[in-house]
Amino acid sequence: MNIWLCRHGQTDLNKMKLMQGCVDEPLNETGRAQARAVAEQVKNVRFDAVYASPLDRAIETASIVADIDRSAVIVDERIIEADFGKYERCSYFAMGPRMTLYWALPEVFPAPETVETVASMVARSRAFLADLQQTDYENVLVVCHGGIIRALSGCLEGRKNGIKWRPKPKNTEVRCYETENRK
Repeated sequence: MNIWLCRHGQTDLNKMKLMQGCVDEPLNETGRAQARAVAEQVKNVRFDAVYASPLDRAIETASIVADIDRSAVIVDERIIEADFGKYERCSYFAMGPRMTLYWALPEVFPAPETVETVASMVARSRAFLADLQQTDYENVLVVCHGGIIRALSGCLEGRKNGIKWRPKPKNTEVRCYETENRK
């Protein structure tokens, strides 16, 4: 199976450099253009299934990239972005030391109070991928978010800590993984 991980297109909160974990911010015109550019790059791939986080920015990106109706996108709560708690809509540059250190080096610093932990993101990712491996898909598109992609990538790469934190995935960046024998 080929698993195509794609981060959603740009939103106004991305543009303003504000944290937007579970905030349901829609794509802006740049984000839609980014999704159309990816759609052009993968136009010869037939996706057997298209999954997205329940947030609109992921669903719309998935619909555009796969060239399918939004209603055909399979929404899965497990691939929603990390919950940033009280840091939602906070400027990247005004989060304070605890959140800044955690988001830069989650291998070293614990999640601040109200923020979802890496362990939680890894557990959600492993559960999602385990279910996905039970299917007979050849190509599957998974559109989600920068934080959860780091956990999905880490799980797919067999990283001991379950994350691939760096480099940070850019808007509409695609990472393709091939699995064999359900691994």
